[in-house]
Amino acid sequence: MGRMLIYAGLALLILGVLVPFGERLPIRFGRLPGDLVVRGKNTTFYFPVVTCLILSVVLTVLSWLFSRR
Repeated sequence: MGRMLIYAGLALLILGVLVPFGERLPIRFGRLPGDLVVRGKNTTFYFPVVTCLILSVVLTVLSWLFSRR
């Protein structure tokens, strides 16, 4: 349990450092090709499909790597 909390803390630290520099990164998560944006007259619907898929794959692989003993 302790190791998992340390890994989660490190992941949050890295994410916290990367978020302010998000506009300067070559890949903008949330703005990838395949993310859905529907603009109406008074509303905008936005769903990051491709971003969700990529994050799911990355988190699955990391979970698999850390759960192996």
